[in-house]
Amino acid sequence: MRLDQNEPLVLLLAGGVGSRLNNLVQSRTKPAVPFAGIYRIIDFSLSNVMKSGFSQVGILTQYRPLSLMRHVGDGAAWDLTGRTRGIKILPPRTGAKDSDWYKGTADAVRQNLDFIKAHLSNEVIILSGDHIYSMDLADMLKMHRRKRADMTVATMVVPPEQLHQFGCAITAPDGRIVEWEEKPLVPRTNLASMGIYVINTAYLLRTLLAHLQDLDFGVNVIPRAIAMARVYAYPFRGYWRDVGTIQAYWEANMDVLRPDSPINPAAWGICSNTEADGIVADRCPTRFCGAGQAQNSLIAAGCLIEGTVINSVLSPGVQIEPGAKVRDSILFHDCRVARDAVIDLAILDKRVEVGAAAVVGIGDEAEKRQANREYPKHLYTGISLIGKGAQIPPATKIGRNCIIAPWCRAEQFPASNISSGESV
Repeated sequence: MRLDQNEPLVLLLAGGVGSRLNNLVQSRTKPAVPFAGIYRIIDFSLSNVMKSGFSQVGILTQYRPLSLMRHVGDGAAWDLTGRTRGIKILPPRTGAKDSDWYKGTADAVRQNLDFIKAHLSNEVIILSGDHIYSMDLADMLKMHRRKRADMTVATMVVPPEQLHQFGCAITAPDGRIVEWEEKPLVPRTNLASMGIYVINTAYLLRTLLAHLQDLDFGVNVIPRAIAMARVYAYPFRGYWRDVGTIQAYWEANMDVLRPDSPINPAAWGICSNTEADGIVADRCPTRFCGAGQAQNSLIAAGCLIEGTVINSVLSPGVQIEPGAKVRDSILFHDCRVARDAVIDLAILDKRVEVGAAAVVGIGDEAEKRQANREYPKHLYTGISLIGKGAQIPPATKIGRNCIIAPWCRAEQFPASNISSGESV
């Protein structure tokens, strides 16, 4: 099947390790991490493609792709299946050694040039699969064509203290990018790259084949293009968040709960594969029994609430037993919080079991600032992280910034009190 050359080909980069998400990516790639109850992070990029009217997508996978592949399926959830529409999962490529995987964003695209050549179009749109946002990609494509650009980079204004995390564009009055700063310590601009690019196919093929040492778009390809081609900045003014850290991921979920929330997946038209593994589609409605109550929370289908839930996000199938309390937390699918247990400022992966009268997240403000000893850059604001399938023994007390490994059994706990900053 040939793609209409007037329609762009979309490449979605979904192979990153996302190591700063710690336990959450131990069994899945970052784009497959659940978000806001019934979604996964990749749903936002795929839905943007769908809403923009594009019909051909290649998803570049690499790290632990099976969960993502099951979720994407045949693309039907995003109306990307049929004779003239489709999603293609592009599996990892290796070189002479098994460890010779993608070395950067540009290298990942270069290793899939055969897919681009087989779906020739005038432009290629390159997206990341791990951002939370709603964007009209068709509008960006129109500007790219109007400017007769070789490359267009989506940018947004970012606070000065965050610019060291991004590639930054210095632009002329007409929006043309004249200089580029990659993760500057002392930035000279407030325009940060969103990792979204529209690139003329001929230019992309030519530059990737001519400069085999260029491994990354931000570090190598964009600076070279600025010097040799026409590169423009597309201004984006909506909500956009890279949820690549535990703190950013928790904050984005909490943003959904705000009365003036900047995130509204339903209003944005975000779609998800709710039939994958029967996670949502086969659930009964959520039930509130006895004294069960929820305040300012997002509760997905299939939950049983007999305790109290405050300012939290619950994925399908979560059970909160009588007397249990959940505050400021995110619970993935099929977690069970037993009678009189307390969850305070924590993220629980799928199928975690919290024993009766146990406490996850105990400690004052000083202990919230006591970073995790093993991963001080991952957990440092008080959030505790409980891995997939872990069992918390009854009456156990777990402090702030703690990490419990996936599938940790109750008998493996060294003590009934886990101090703040410790890992099990």
